[in-house]
Amino acid sequence: MPDRPRRGPRLAFRRWRARRPFWGGLLLALGGGEILLTEKASLKVVMHIGMQGLAGYLLPTLMLLLGLLILFNPSQRLFYSVTGILLSLGTWLTSNLGGFFLGLLLGATGSCLTFGWLPDQEPRVSRRERRKQARAERAATRAAMADGVEGTA
Repeated sequence: MPDRPRRGPRLAFRRWRARRPFWGGLLLALGGGEILLTEKASLKVVMHIGMQGLAGYLLPTLMLLLGLLILFNPSQRLFYSVTGILLSLGTWLTSNLGGFFLGLLLGATGSCLTFGWLPDQEPRVSRRERRKQARAERAATRAAMADGVEGTA
């Protein structure tokens, strides 16, 4: 069977994912979702009630919304990531110590990944591939040198 490009939903998803800060948005959304789930914990589990009013639910909801906006509108990723880190840090006071640290860490990590993502960046070449290319270049150089020595003799 000839080698032909694979088609299908998996390849389409991979192409869609490559054009946006996917992991950053996903982690920010998961952090907001986790904090929202800890808001529903029983009082025996809750360590810090905080303001427990509107802010306790508003900040993680906005984190979840920002994570989704990063995924579906990556052109504004810098604004979303800065706002996401501020909201993540704000949940420390308003939402059970940031969802028992887990939601806070997920949100902060996702925001940092989003802030550092660069579009149109060349894909990284693995160390194994770089070594393979270096070996091929050295072998080509040696072969050229050997041909040059044989040609002069």
